[in-house]
Amino acid sequence: MKALVLNQYKRLDLQDFPDPQIEPDEVLIRVRSCGICGSDVHGYDGSSGRRIPPLIMGHEAAGEIAETGSEVQAFRPGDRVTFDSMICCRNCAFCRAGRPNLCESRRVLGVSCEDYRRHGAFAEYVAVPQHIVFRVPDGVAFDEAAMVEPVSVAVHAVGRTQPALGDTALVVGAGMIGLLTIQALRSAGCGRIVAVDLAADRLELAKRLGADHTIQGGEGSDVPALIRALTDGIGADVVLEAVGADATVSMSLASVRKGGKVTLIGNVTPTVSFALQDVVTREIDVLGSCASSNDYPACLELMQRGAIQVRPVLSASVPLERGPEMFERLYAREPGLTKVVLQP
Repeated sequence: MKALVLNQYKRLDLQDFPDPQIEPDEVLIRVRSCGICGSDVHGYDGSSGRRIPPLIMGHEAAGEIAETGSEVQAFRPGDRVTFDSMICCRNCAFCRAGRPNLCESRRVLGVSCEDYRRHGAFAEYVAVPQHIVFRVPDGVAFDEAAMVEPVSVAVHAVGRTQPALGDTALVVGAGMIGLLTIQALRSAGCGRIVAVDLAADRLELAKRLGADHTIQGGEGSDVPALIRALTDGIGADVVLEAVGADATVSMSLASVRKGGKVTLIGNVTPTVSFALQDVVTREIDVLGSCASSNDYPACLELMQRGAIQVRPVLSASVPLERGPEMFERLYAREPGLTKVVLQP
């Protein structure tokens, strides 16, 4: 099969690669669409430490069943499907408690680290266990279905936050995950949604997708003060931070009301510092949100009925052979380039 292989950092080659061999409980999927995740871009230069070459990256994908293992009964060749990016063991304490994203033996497609290597879906075929496979609803195209993974990240974060009906929500960062989080918050019944970002074009898209107010951050912008001005001096009820840096985490904590919630989705940097006494004395709930947990069926239903739209955040859909070019453009942070889907 043809595959896009990270042979060394900042070098991707389209090359022949052995077809995956499936286990009895696995299915072979003919990949039709696979999105480039921000984590893939960070892995491209080795900065994440989780894309050790040689590796086929890619974990946001959809396609058709090409072959089924001997123990597979729920799917057959030709079925349109997508799949979770995360393979859990289903046996540890966390899996049994319904929290597979915290699985003790969790492996992620398209990831290679010190503990394991699992080739992903920037290829013509990928093999995955049947228990992480989901049928794509009618009316949802492959490019859209490939984006259910980032949708699930946003939906899971909102589920972790549990906003009350009518809450004022602040979303810090209007990139891919932030824009999807805005829509998930709207579906959850938030009364007012504010988006903050440095880029004017992203904020314009945030408005189109459900943000009531936008704030352009950066030098000279006092975001916490502007949030208090919008909320009679109280602050936002909930804040979802989709960047993962010192400045934006501090901004989030300063913008939330007493007794409010700040959910951290972004993880660009491994550590951040924040005002501990402020969190304690204002009794702020600080939550972490990791990937998703049994959220795919709900996400696919939200996408099917248009409650969450992914087409507006899709910048380009191109053949797999253009993968090296698109990675270079994403790595260079080309303005206006938010999400790219590759078609093997």
